[in-house]
Amino acid sequence: MYLEHFGLTEAPFRITPHTDFFFEGANRGATLEALLYAITHDEGIVKVSGEVGSGKTMLCRVLMERLPQHVVTIHLANPSLSREEILFALADELQVNLATNRVSAVLRALQEHLIDLYAQGRQVVVLIDEAHAMPAETLEEIRLLSNLESNRHKLLQIVLFGQPELNDILNRNEMRQLKERITHNFTLEPLVRSDIAQYISFRMRAAGFKGPDVFSPAALKQISAASQGLTRRVNILCDKSLLAAFAGNTHEITAPHVKAAIRDADFRRSSMPPLGPWLGGAAAAALIIGAIAAYYHYHSGGSPQVEISAAPAAATLPVAPPPAAAAPESPSLPPAAANTPSAPPPLTSDTAPAATAPPPVKPADAPAGAAAAATAQSEAVPRKNDRQPRFGPLTLQRLEATRKWLDSAGDSRWFIQLLSTDAGSVGHLENFLNTAGRLVESDELRVYSVEFGGVRRMGVIYGEYPTRAEAISALGNLPPALKLYGPYPRQVKRLRS
Repeated sequence: MYLEHFGLTEAPFRITPHTDFFFEGANRGATLEALLYAITHDEGIVKVSGEVGSGKTMLCRVLMERLPQHVVTIHLANPSLSREEILFALADELQVNLATNRVSAVLRALQEHLIDLYAQGRQVVVLIDEAHAMPAETLEEIRLLSNLESNRHKLLQIVLFGQPELNDILNRNEMRQLKERITHNFTLEPLVRSDIAQYISFRMRAAGFKGPDVFSPAALKQISAASQGLTRRVNILCDKSLLAAFAGNTHEITAPHVKAAIRDADFRRSSMPPLGPWLGGAAAAALIIGAIAAYYHYHSGGSPQVEISAAPAAATLPVAPPPAAAAPESPSLPPAAANTPSAPPPLTSDTAPAATAPPPVKPADAPAGAAAAATAQSEAVPRKNDRQPRFGPLTLQRLEATRKWLDSAGDSRWFIQLLSTDAGSVGHLENFLNTAGRLVESDELRVYSVEFGGVRRMGVIYGEYPTRAEAISALGNLPPALKLYGPYPRQVKRLRS
């Protein structure tokens, strides 16, 4: 109803999970990356907990999309299965031919089928939603299923998604055996006020909004207080607030609009504990991503003692220093990039708002050849007491190449998203580009910079394809090291929006 009024192409605050609207801020992106690693490189049970409406189902859907192609995914959304029913459900999902309905025979057929899949290089992952509502005997059957193994490897990876009550259940004495098999615990914490502002801005722009933020500071304060940081509540309040503003023929969401939305939503205050330090998903993500870096550095001939950044969202491949190379031919860096790399130029296109377009480049201002690379390298070094990031020469070069590419790339074209990280992780970003440039065609690597709610994010993308099918095919041919972070296909119009 209000889409045309605000210049939106689709509803921005639907409560049905839509993976194009996955918000990677507030530790969500870091948790996703850590989950991808834990599932594909570990053999224990993984648990993800969070309050009602904190985004568990959205995370589960995005995880299903970004798991590598060799992973067979089974999603169990019905928590009320008995211990026998869960066996038949798994057998049905895997299309196992059952000669009998005897439980012991089903379990044996299931194990034989899993061994066959393992021999084919396939991995089976079971994602169990609403695990806190499962009967105790079914949870015990999950523990037994986690014991299915070949001579050396587990045949089934299990991920439990549940509310905090799941933690209480696992703390029971009779559940201690299951709890001992959980090797990774992730927690989706509620959003704080600054995260809510970024989240709302991100959802609006993902839905095609081009103008300045429409939610006033007073409105954001009201939404933050009433939602308690739960994304589902934020979505409901924002949707109702937009509708109220549309009814009042205004383009600014003010506190009265939100108050009307709160009255209409009639949220009952939950018994959720107050916000505490983000030690769940953030700490686990940092540890796992640090392990990734150490593993790849060690197996590429380096020392196991590598420097690991504490920022979990910035997982990149650790590499040796880049070899000397000839300077690119006449790079044209805009003044903002050449003089102040701490503020990378935003994406520009015919559809981007004029307010974000970079100033025109004067030929006299742009260093060329080796001088450009030397200037970029010197500017990439942080100065004392300067907290702004200083991007390396590869990052600056790829930023400029991406801007030129966007001038000609059509909205219907596709590419592969390799990495998404925060703008402050300059060392990781430069190292990732250096490593990726040795594994794939370096000219096909591109870097973009976008800003959501005052926070700048960086992304590394690869290739250009006319259809999604061709992008998926190219994704399957990527080197294994570039598949570690769950690359996925995206369309150019999504990048521009």
